[in-house]
Amino acid sequence: MTAPILVTGGGGMLATALGEVFGDTADFVSRADLDITDAIAVQRAVAGRVAVINAAAYTAVDDAEANEAVAMEINAGGATNVARACADAGARLVQVSTDYVFDGLATRPYREDAATEPRSAYGRSKLAGERGVRSAHPDGAIVVRTAWLYGAGGPSFVATMLAKAQAGDAVSVVTDQFGQPTWTRNLAERIRLLLDVAPGTYHATNSGVCSWWDLAIAIYEEVGAPTDLVGQTTSDAFVRPAPRPAYSVLGDDAAQSAGLPEMLPWRDALRTALRTDFSI
Repeated sequence: MTAPILVTGGGGMLATALGEVFGDTADFVSRADLDITDAIAVQRAVAGRVAVINAAAYTAVDDAEANEAVAMEINAGGATNVARACADAGARLVQVSTDYVFDGLATRPYREDAATEPRSAYGRSKLAGERGVRSAHPDGAIVVRTAWLYGAGGPSFVATMLAKAQAGDAVSVVTDQFGQPTWTRNLAERIRLLLDVAPGTYHATNSGVCSWWDLAIAIYEEVGAPTDLVGQTTSDAFVRPAPRPAYSVLGDDAAQSAGLPEMLPWRDALRTALRTDFSI
């Protein structure tokens, strides 16, 4: 029997959390089950649904620099296919997007209506996806931007630092990139609430601000590892093909205006996630 909600990107870290939140009310499809770049297949999969959460994406940020056409095909073309199918089916759509649509040079939280200026191929592809979704389904699309995700079912900075902390390893972590660590379970819970609000663009991250170094320190503290093992460095020491935002803090004015509460502070979420998803 077809569930009322369809979730693309099944098997990924966010989909794992969405499964915990939505349970039997959603069907989960991986890329092997549904290629969102196939418009006809997407139309068939979306027919009869009440809502679709598009968590399928090309997320290899560095690889996208050399494969921008592929990233665009999935993150822009595929997302637009899903939006058109939702419009035809009369279904709501949640399109998961990213802080990378901004330039990462701000000094205060980005509002939902702030100017977008991505500095990477990945960011450009996700912004193109946002625009395609809004154009194809203006009356039923919800764009949800998030950042610094971690949780069960996939690799993340938190998982890496946790393994290092448990092994008693020394690490060197940047102090000049700031953002909001966001537990996938809290994001999935926020998406469930956003399905009932007006179409538009919303930001969904755990509240508060920290650097990657602050986050590593918190993880070492939570497992009782010596925090002097966490050394400091800067972004200049970790040059990558795609530039990382120096400031990825997203304001949530739209969600609060819609009557939704502020999401859990990042440190509280981390503490719960380490015990729930990582079994420490």
